[in-house]
Amino acid sequence: MECVIWRHPRPRGAAGRCIGSTDLPVDPRKAKRLAHRVRAAARRHGWARRIWTSRLQRAAAVGAWLRRWGWQHCRDARLAELDFAAWDGRSWSGIGADEVQAWCDRFADHTPGGGESLRQLFGRCEAFLREHGDATPLLIVGHAGWINTLAFMSAGRPVPERASDWPAPPGYGALRRFRWAAASSG
Repeated sequence: MECVIWRHPRPRGAAGRCIGSTDLPVDPRKAKRLAHRVRAAARRHGWARRIWTSRLQRAAAVGAWLRRWGWQHCRDARLAELDFAAWDGRSWSGIGADEVQAWCDRFADHTPGGGESLRQLFGRCEAFLREHGDATPLLIVGHAGWINTLAFMSAGRPVPERASDWPAPPGYGALRRFRWAAASSG
């Protein structure tokens, strides 16, 4: 299957903070601008007018614009960013260095802030893709962790064990395209 995914617009109030499930808004103009880009790409390539997003505002706001223009907007909780639980919304400088190091030491399986491990995110991503694999391409407005997870999965790479193997997040509004087959998943 092919998955076409745009990272959501820059959320308001995220700078310097650990943001996973914290539901931050985006500038409506930026959401509309990204929705225009999604719509233009769909027209150019003849893609179905269906967009998937998480329930978080920073992604769902783009879907809401597309819905206004006649698209089907589907929301799925499995498309959310990694859940950082007690860390979520806190400043990175306010999270103890020893806590961050514990995550880095067991990168794949540690649950930062008591939330969700990276391995669990991979499982959530794979479950979503398996369920919707017949819709190709699958159009998504998503989150950086989800996009990086999909990059690993589409390359047939396992969950990274070291934090140094995790890539930098894609830019806000960046478009990434992946091909994924269930058998290629790690």
